[in-house]
Amino acid sequence: MNPQPHTRSEALQARAETFFPGGVNSPVRAFGAVGSQPPFVERGEGAYLYDADGNRYIDYFGSWGPMILGHAYAPVVDAIERAARNSASFGASTAAEAELAARIQQCFPALERMRYTSSGTEATMSAIRLARAATGRKIIVKFEGCYHGHADGLLVKAGSGVATFGIPGSAGVPEEIARLTLAIPYNDPAALEAAFAAHPGEIAAVIIEPVVGNAGCIVPEAGFHESLRAITRREGALLIVDEVMTGFRVALGGATERFHLDPDLITLGKIVGGGLPVGVFGGKRRFMELLAPLGPVYQAGTLSGNPLAMAAGIAMLSALIENKEKIYPQLEKTTATLVEGVVAVAARAGVALTANRVGAMWTWFFTKGPVRNYDEAAQSDTAAFGRFHHAMLAQGIWLPPSQFEAAFLGTAHGAAEVEATLAAAEKAFAAQ
Repeated sequence: MNPQPHTRSEALQARAETFFPGGVNSPVRAFGAVGSQPPFVERGEGAYLYDADGNRYIDYFGSWGPMILGHAYAPVVDAIERAARNSASFGASTAAEAELAARIQQCFPALERMRYTSSGTEATMSAIRLARAATGRKIIVKFEGCYHGHADGLLVKAGSGVATFGIPGSAGVPEEIARLTLAIPYNDPAALEAAFAAHPGEIAAVIIEPVVGNAGCIVPEAGFHESLRAITRREGALLIVDEVMTGFRVALGGATERFHLDPDLITLGKIVGGGLPVGVFGGKRRFMELLAPLGPVYQAGTLSGNPLAMAAGIAMLSALIENKEKIYPQLEKTTATLVEGVVAVAARAGVALTANRVGAMWTWFFTKGPVRNYDEAAQSDTAAFGRFHHAMLAQGIWLPPSQFEAAFLGTAHGAAEVEATLAAAEKAFAAQ
């Protein structure tokens, strides 16, 4: 693969900068962290993206996770087209909402009751409001490097673009709100015990990415999740598991299934709508029935349960459910071959590289490792990652443009894509 110069993409970026801050509508789309400018995408098909200059790339970020069955998956496209003929939005209830919910609940039995939103940020924001109402407490505990959307109280020591740009939090977040969020190290139950000891009777909930994806992929250590559940149950706080990234990806039932979790609330997003804007929060019935119109907690959204997203989600989850015995072993095998293959290539080239992987999400950290929390992830050589990213992109391999983002593949990636990626990595490491 020999991509052509990004002449048209550069012109489109210049035009975009006349309308949008930095020329982007989400900071993670910027390529500043890897020292270049982003290609502008025109279309996707299967495992590939095609840019405005006619270049084709193997896509390893998959719209940040949801393209588990590949781009333009025909049943999803057909479902969206059929739904659109009846109108893009009603602002009223449709049968499709419960049709999709039944499939979600089949995969996540812990979602005794649920509600749709239009984004993962809305889902986590709403789950936290509900937790505060259920407990009568104010403080939220999160883990350093975990990103739960850009709601004010969740940007304290967040990962994702916040980590990429070296921002400790965010301007515009009042100190009074930031003080209500405690950020502690991942994989450290003792730190959680200390937080509860320091704030007895004040912590409403603990929210966690069950596999960190927004500081790079960080794997939970044995016993970590069990400790969180035991501590929160003992202290009367809710446990919120943010599966916006891991849901349906690390297993059909997400990390909740893979790690046998018992959360009070779960948040989902992205893949639920087959790549369309959607989020879900839900969990134990006794908490969810505090929501209006049954209870005193208000949450609403004109586009919640949007018919296009519902149609796409039904098609996507139906395919995952019907083919789970084939899909998930295939994803596990292909991802392991790719990730371990690149690590072996790096070792032969004398490049320090650590890989963390769970299912079909992973990160190559440019450090000797191990990487068990955000502080260890932050020791990575981001300049080396930037050179690697640039060299891979020049060979038609599109990785997430940050050391602190997880990568993903889907069922459309096969032996040919893995082989091409390993060959590209050989050249990229040789140039390090």
